[in-house]
Amino acid sequence: MDIDTFKKLTHDEKLKELKFSGELLGPYDRNGEPGTPKVPGDIYGLNDFFVYLSEDESTVVPSRRNPLPEE
Repeated sequence: MDIDTFKKLTHDEKLKELKFSGELLGPYDRNGEPGTPKVPGDIYGLNDFFVYLSEDESTVVPSRRNPLPEE
């Protein structure tokens, strides 16, 4: 699956794909709107792209670049 196909999935389908095919890479606090605190969640590797999933599983954001710092 590529990132464009993933973007077209429903929210529930995205969660299912992460559960069965995603690789948990680590925790990540995502910037929210200006003046709001960061939103905690996790970064998953999925094929050739990355996905941010908020702790409450309400936000799923695919990205072509890994937002985690290199080790």
